[in-house]
Amino acid sequence: MADVHVNIRIIGIVQGVGFRPFVYKKALENFISGFVFNDTEGVYIEAEGTSQNIEKFISAIKADPPLLAQMYTVICDEAPLVGYNSFEIRNSQEGRKRTVFYSPDTNICDDCLTEFNNTNDRRYHYPFITCINCGPRFSIIADVPYDRACTSMNTFNMCDDCEREYNDPFNRRHHTQPNGCPRCGPLYAMYDNQGKKLSDSIEDIITKVLEEISCGKILAIKSMGGYHLVANASNDKVIETLRQRKYRPFKPFAVMCGSISKVKEMCYVNSIEEKLLLSKERPIVLLKIKALSVAHNVAPGLTYLGVMLPYTPFHHLLFTKDSDLVLVMTSGNVTDEPIVYEDEDAEQRLSFIADFFVSYNRKIVIQSDDSVYFEALNKPLCIRRSRGYVPIPFRGKEKVSPILAMGGDLKNCFAITKEHYYIMSQYFGDMADPLTIKAFQKNLAHYSKIFEFTPEVVVTDLHPGYITTQEASKYNTQKLQVQHHYAHALAVMEEHDLSEPVIAIIY
Repeated sequence: MADVHVNIRIIGIVQGVGFRPFVYKKALENFISGFVFNDTEGVYIEAEGTSQNIEKFISAIKADPPLLAQMYTVICDEAPLVGYNSFEIRNSQEGRKRTVFYSPDTNICDDCLTEFNNTNDRRYHYPFITCINCGPRFSIIADVPYDRACTSMNTFNMCDDCEREYNDPFNRRHHTQPNGCPRCGPLYAMYDNQGKKLSDSIEDIITKVLEEISCGKILAIKSMGGYHLVANASNDKVIETLRQRKYRPFKPFAVMCGSISKVKEMCYVNSIEEKLLLSKERPIVLLKIKALSVAHNVAPGLTYLGVMLPYTPFHHLLFTKDSDLVLVMTSGNVTDEPIVYEDEDAEQRLSFIADFFVSYNRKIVIQSDDSVYFEALNKPLCIRRSRGYVPIPFRGKEKVSPILAMGGDLKNCFAITKEHYYIMSQYFGDMADPLTIKAFQKNLAHYSKIFEFTPEVVVTDLHPGYITTQEASKYNTQKLQVQHHYAHALAVMEEHDLSEPVIAIIY
């Protein structure tokens, strides 16, 4: 018989990761009654049971959370018994404040990939297959709590089969907000660069895409966080055409390979690099070239090549017929502009670059480029932090006031503080471009809403001519200006928890 009631508040990445069904299962295993729900603070639980079972229940939650979950704070408070007879998952509610964090977009998981390749599965070759352990999160969320109504899946009504999965606490698609299938979910379509629809059959689209790539055409393909420009990486002529159209004469292009074995044919890959390539984040990884099997002008004059592996179901389809295929897969933009992620914008800005478009009818709410990493000193080091990693926060030791750090004018991202946490935005690009400024402003408004953030201090570079410094003038609050080389030193000190005097060399 229950003799203890405890209220449990969990803050962290605990929405959209299967946390409620996870709690439900642990409650049943430990004979706990009560309920669990999501709100704008995170996850809230009321649990009743014997003191021993309550202790085992809390320990089980802490010891083995879902794959994508990250618990930052677990607060347990005893309260008077209510007398619950069962344990249930309740609908989301509005909390007193917004402290919830949510998951980044992630690579398709092994379970979904197995179903995706199973000819007897109802989601065979369905390019939006997903479950609670994988798929889009950050890019489709418009508001919290993380419910379907607050995502760009709100226009898709689930069929009976998907609804059954969604409502089953023992199904891995329970409360998977992007859940869908070919009958009820998003679909792809292919167009020429004049807007004429060519096909909406996924098998036909893949066949047509591969034909056009082999003929030296450039395609704009809508991915998870925006459009990619895609071309045959072995064709010197098409790479030169892409450079001319994109106004990118020298900077290297990233490539995508269909398998880790193909990557190892082309580049030297150590254990850290392989782990990065195969991680759920799937960043671009800079690798030393072993045998150049792509056109010389993909990365002209360089000994390193940026390589990534497929991370969406559609990517996997591109390599089903030719495992040796290597594709240039670069951000869908004109050089120095932000990545294109809205369909109408793509038609306007990419139609003179791409010969064909492959798009889908689900909106990308927030754009993100591919992240870029490399290995040095036996550690993975970040060059560009975006898809797969954002908006995971960094935790500081001390609780700080709400601070907005505007970032620099080159390769910009901003950061906000939320109590003990620093939340960095995704990469935007160079602020000299008006479109980058627009993306900066839109995303700052989005983060401010999602995290209920109003700055008390705005930090900018000391340079008065920086666009970010000028943007800060819109805030009627305390301003702090920091010389950017000094800021680099402070960032490294915070990263490594250094508070004593140091000598820093920044160059």
